[in-house]
Amino acid sequence: MSPASPVVTGKQIAKAATSVGFSLDRQKGSHAVFVRDCDKRRLVIPMHAGKTIKPKTLAAIVRDMGLTLEEFAALL
Repeated sequence: MSPASPVVTGKQIAKAATSVGFSLDRQKGSHAVFVRDCDKRRLVIPMHAGKTIKPKTLAAIVRDMGLTLEEFAALL
């Protein structure tokens, strides 16, 4: 059974991403693109004002970060 995903906003995901080495590359509209120089990983985070991220979208973003949900939850 998979763990319950935390309820987070795009801003909270961006803060966690910067803590593991990602930096903002560009933003167009409501989607921010983050990159990590050491391994060239790229993340696209929806930055919809005040809205929470859906669980499947969050799972995909966390997977793109190279983390598990438990590791991500510890960063929050």
